[in-house]
Amino acid sequence: MRESAAERHDRLLGLVRERGSARVSDLASQLGVSPVTVRRDVEELAGRGLLDRVHGSVSWPQDAAPASAAGSGSRMVLGMLAPSSTYYFAEVIRGAHEAAARAGARLILRISDYRPQEDQARTEGLLSAGAEGLLVAPGWQHPGDPAAFGDWIASLPVPTVLLERRPTAGSPLDGLDRVCSDHAHGVLLAVRHLVDLGHGAPLLMARADSPTAVAVRSGYAEALALLGLDAPQDVIESVPAELAPDAFEQAVQALREAVRSGVATAALIHNDVDAIQVVQRLAELGVRVPDDLALIAYDDEVAALADTPLTAVAPPKRDVGRHATELLVERLGQGAGTPRRHLTLLPQLRVRDSCGAPLP
Repeated sequence: MRESAAERHDRLLGLVRERGSARVSDLASQLGVSPVTVRRDVEELAGRGLLDRVHGSVSWPQDAAPASAAGSGSRMVLGMLAPSSTYYFAEVIRGAHEAAARAGARLILRISDYRPQEDQARTEGLLSAGAEGLLVAPGWQHPGDPAAFGDWIASLPVPTVLLERRPTAGSPLDGLDRVCSDHAHGVLLAVRHLVDLGHGAPLLMARADSPTAVAVRSGYAEALALLGLDAPQDVIESVPAELAPDAFEQAVQALREAVRSGVATAALIHNDVDAIQVVQRLAELGVRVPDDLALIAYDDEVAALADTPLTAVAPPKRDVGRHATELLVERLGQGAGTPRRHLTLLPQLRVRDSCGAPLP
């Protein structure tokens, strides 16, 4: 199977972490890829604060000691398992990295690339590397994944904080510390904003391949019930355009038909990469945002960069990483006797141009 970018990033970070620094040309040779690919990877990782670049070389950030210092006993070692080092989780990782540095701790990272069957092995790698506490965001994608791939987390031998994951109430995982975004609140902000502008219940176009997507879908139903609204039609299934172009086109056509038939004048789309592509395709089909359709994106990773900047719900990703790390450091200092905590952070609505003016 071809190695993903996330897996390559994980290997690159591991090499630099072990050595403290490395030349880009040497990394290309050891990773088995071109220097151009490594330079692109280094630029992305350095932009997220995970590496430092100096004259053709890269080094582990100065506020995070290299692996050779692990045995010195002078720094606390924290391990982090994330499903990806890009998009949503890039900011979560950045927040965790910054909080670890402020606490004088070293953060080490493993990436699962949304393969939950590999989560346990990668976490064991973190423990073998000396992690005294863990930040764990399992690579779950589907509702059955926590039951199939989650029991081992509750029996980890070190303090553990779950990130952006809500286990089944009453399950062993529900007894762990966790820090999450309240996606239901974020969806409610979006729906209420559109209704306040004079629109009826918005359509929802959403993926179904991540815990965030599942939470957005359930939050949509809760928001409509709270506001006394009925969904104008069933949720439109969203898929990445580059992976399933025919299914993406079918989803866009369904949204276009809903607008043209008067079923809806507003929509919420998860996520904002999909939203930008939807807006572009709708324009080709003669549907304009915001003139014909008021639109809000969910995630706010790149929504502001659209031709028409998109209003977006922004989960507090960086703060999730920061608060989870602070909670873990505190837990390591307190011991096991103190009560566990579930910290929920509220998303914000960032209003831009894609909703237009209030309807007359």
